[in-house]
Amino acid sequence: MTNQAYLERLRSLSNRLVALQKPIRILDAIKWPADLEIRFLAKGGRELPQLGDDFYQKQRLAFDTEKVYQLLKELKTDVRRDLGRDDALGHILLATIDQYQIVIELLRSRGTNQFGHFSKLLYGSAQDKIRGDRKTLREMGERLCHIFSLPAVEHLNRPYANSISAEQAVSILHQRMINYFGHGEVRVELSNDIVSDASAGGDCIKINRRAMFSELDLQVLEVHEGWVHLGTTLNGRQQPWATWLSVGSPRITAIQEGMAVLMETLTFSSFPQRARRISDRVVAVDLAEQGANFCEVYKYFIERGISEHDSYRVTQRVFRGGTLDGGSVFTKDISYVKGFVENVNFIRSAIQSGVPEIIPMLFVGKVTLDDLPLLYERYLEGVIEPPKHLPPMFRDLNGLYVWFGFSSSMGLMNIAKVQQHFSKLFHKMPASTPLYLNKNDVELD
Repeated sequence: MTNQAYLERLRSLSNRLVALQKPIRILDAIKWPADLEIRFLAKGGRELPQLGDDFYQKQRLAFDTEKVYQLLKELKTDVRRDLGRDDALGHILLATIDQYQIVIELLRSRGTNQFGHFSKLLYGSAQDKIRGDRKTLREMGERLCHIFSLPAVEHLNRPYANSISAEQAVSILHQRMINYFGHGEVRVELSNDIVSDASAGGDCIKINRRAMFSELDLQVLEVHEGWVHLGTTLNGRQQPWATWLSVGSPRITAIQEGMAVLMETLTFSSFPQRARRISDRVVAVDLAEQGANFCEVYKYFIERGISEHDSYRVTQRVFRGGTLDGGSVFTKDISYVKGFVENVNFIRSAIQSGVPEIIPMLFVGKVTLDDLPLLYERYLEGVIEPPKHLPPMFRDLNGLYVWFGFSSSMGLMNIAKVQQHFSKLFHKMPASTPLYLNKNDVELD
C-alpha cells in the first residue's frame, strides 16, 4: 500500500501545477482577429495578412512569464525532493512541468524565428517518422489526402446543409451532453471570442455565435469535443491524488486529438471532407516548415480545389504565432494524424499482447501513451481512479476487440491484388449515378 504521507505530497504538488498552468492559454495568445480573413480574401489572397510588426506584443498575456517560469522551476525542485528522484509518477509530473516551461518560451517568442523551434519541441515536425515505421507524417498526410479526394467522395456527398443556427446548436448539444455526462457536468454556451466554429475547455463547449452548422457537424462536436476533450478533463478532475491529469500540456495533444478523430470514426460521425481537412493540416505544416510563405500555402490548397474559406483556415492555423514568410510556424496540427495512427497502433498492440484491460485508461485524464502502463499499475494499487466517463465501445470492449481483430487481419492481405480483381468487375458496370443524387434522396430540413 502507498503510504498516506506520500499521497498527500503527490496531491499538493499536483495542485500547485494545476494552479500555475491555469492562466497559460496558447491558442488565446496567438489567435488572429476574424476580420483578417475578409481583408486577405478581398485582395485575392495575393498579399500577406496585415498583422503589423507589433501584433503579438499588443496581445498581452494573462500572466507574468518570468514569475510563472520561476515558480515552475521551484516546483520541479520540490517534486524531486518530496517524491524522490526515482518516483515514477514524479517523472510524469516533471515531464509535464518541463512542457509548461517550454510553452512559456514559445509564447515569449511569438512572431519570431524562435517560435517554430519551440513549437517543434512541444508538438514535433511534419518530417517526424511515425513511431515504429519509416513513413513520415507528411507522407501519411499525403496518402490520406489522396484517399479522401477520390471520385467516390462525390458519390457519397449527401447534401447536409448548414441550416442549424448557433443558438439551436447550443440547445441540441446541451441535451446531448446531459445524455452522456448527466445533469450539471458540462455547459454549452454561445461565444463572441472564438475564431473557430466551436471549442472546448474545462467543462464547457463554446459555440461561435456567427457560425452555422449541419447535423454532421454536431455529431462531430458531440464526440470530439464532448466525449473526448471534456470527458478526459472531468475524469482527470475526479483523481484524488494525481490531480494534474485534469490539465493538458502539449505532451498529451497527439493522444487527445488522435483519440477525438478515432472517436469520430468509430461512431461513424465523420465524413470524407472532414477527414480531408484534418489530412490537409499535416501537408500545410510541412509546406510552411520548408519555407513556403502564407500566400504560397494558401495557393497550394486553392489549386487543389479547396474553397477560399477552407484554404485560408488551414493556412491560418499553421502560421498563427509564427512568421508569415514561413520556416517558423505552429506545428500543433500534425497531432491529429499522428495521434490517430498511434492510438490505433496502441489499441491493436494491447489486444495482441493480451492486455486489453489497459485500453480504457486512455480516458483516465490528460495522458500520453507511454504513461498508461504505469497509471494502470497505480490504478491497481488504488492511487489512480478509473475513468468515470467512457464511450460505450470502451466500457464494453467486446465490439472494439472484434473491430480491431478483423482490421488487423485485413492488413495481412495484398490489397493491391484484391483491388485489381474487383476493379475488373467494376469496369464492366454502366456509368453510375452518385449515391445521393437520385429521386429517392431526401434532403435534411
